[in-house]
Amino acid sequence: MTGYNYAYLDEHTKREVRRATLSAIAIPGHQVPYASRAMPLARGWGTGGIQASMSLLGPEDTFKVIDQGSDESVNAANIRRLAKTTADVDGTTDTTKASIIQTRHRIPEEVLDDDQILVLQVPITDPLRRVDPSDDANRRRHAHKDYAKMWVALYENVVEWGEINVGSRYPVMVAGRYLMDPSPIPRWDVPKLHDADNLYVFAAGREARIYAVPPHTDVEPLAFADKSFQVERFDEPCAHCGSEDTYRTEIETDDGDRLVVCNDTSFCEKREADPDLAKDHHLDCEGVTWGPATGGVEAASGHVDADGVAGVEGGDDQ
Repeated sequence: MTGYNYAYLDEHTKREVRRATLSAIAIPGHQVPYASRAMPLARGWGTGGIQASMSLLGPEDTFKVIDQGSDESVNAANIRRLAKTTADVDGTTDTTKASIIQTRHRIPEEVLDDDQILVLQVPITDPLRRVDPSDDANRRRHAHKDYAKMWVALYENVVEWGEINVGSRYPVMVAGRYLMDPSPIPRWDVPKLHDADNLYVFAAGREARIYAVPPHTDVEPLAFADKSFQVERFDEPCAHCGSEDTYRTEIETDDGDRLVVCNDTSFCEKREADPDLAKDHHLDCEGVTWGPATGGVEAASGHVDADGVAGVEGGDDQ
């Protein structure tokens, strides 16, 4: 595109973002600072994700953008169009055809492989900010692996609700070392982080931080031995495709009716055409574990009972 550098960002910026990404891969779960640049949208709307994606994109890549499960939201369509215009890459809505996927608040239902990179937009980088607003104090806690305050907060949560009642941004321990905020993905997606084939890159433009989960890294949700990690429960199958093993949300139709449907619209369309389509249909192997209740296979990070509830024994209280 005339008047713009390849992939919009200047080469110095892309090199800096790549260096920060490599450092984040070398230290899984650790927040690496970088100089976040101004982007053609407001901070808080995916500027970190765009900088990470644009720095990684090459002419041979295929780019997919997801906004809370949808490929066709205004934000997703505009980011995809920016990449196609400035980087001359192919865009797609098919998860299996994308080499780089940028997403806000969801991990796709279809299994990602070792040739794919998932870039997640992150509004808040530090999970300890739930319990202490001081970033200086929280950095010291990360340095000393002192996460007692988070364990106390989870214990108080159990006392109040009878279970760990944390929705999105569920805290996880990465490689047994760093406590990490997995971005506002639902609990349903948290087990997908564990021992995955693909690379996860988390980028926050407003806070100027990048962190990562490399392939085949241990990722455990925090939980107590007697209060396990649980995913969301759904009473109804998808109204469109009939799926019972996907994350579902409620929508309101133009007629005012409320329907429970798959949040991942791309996979839902495939399931409508083929109700028996497995989440690992595009892979050479079968029975790949990917999140909770995937085809009756045990979840990647624990067990799945008859109700499709995954449990993880992350550790005892400290």
